[in-house]
Amino acid sequence: MATPVRHHYGFGTRVSLPFEVAVEKTKAALKEQGFGVLTEIDVKKTLKEKLNADFRPYRILGACNPPLAHRALSAELGVGLLLPCNVVVYEDGDGSVVEAMDPEAALGVVGNSALEPIARAAREKLQNAISSLSS
Repeated sequence: MATPVRHHYGFGTRVSLPFEVAVEKTKAALKEQGFGVLTEIDVKKTLKEKLNADFRPYRILGACNPPLAHRALSAELGVGLLLPCNVVVYEDGDGSVVEAMDPEAALGVVGNSALEPIARAAREKLQNAISSLSS
């Protein structure tokens, strides 16, 4: 059973999937929506290597939808500071949580109305990807 997760800066869902399965299914769901994963940060591994600190399994996926990124960069070159769209997957009890940054919240700080429809489209695609994990 999936449970929605919401923040003013993102949205997501809690799923009954083991962590590694959730990561792979998230990547596949993003791909279905036209996103590629440009970066993948294994936070648990990094914190262990750099700080010798233990942490739960946690990945940050840098997701990019090339047509939307091109449109955003064409409208405002500095928007690259807010790209790619980050998606996190982390272990939570006997399941996992998958969350995405809200492109409307992130790009809203720019104050360029040309970015609004691009952010809305990116948000819809990310929501579709996350919603598909619950079905």
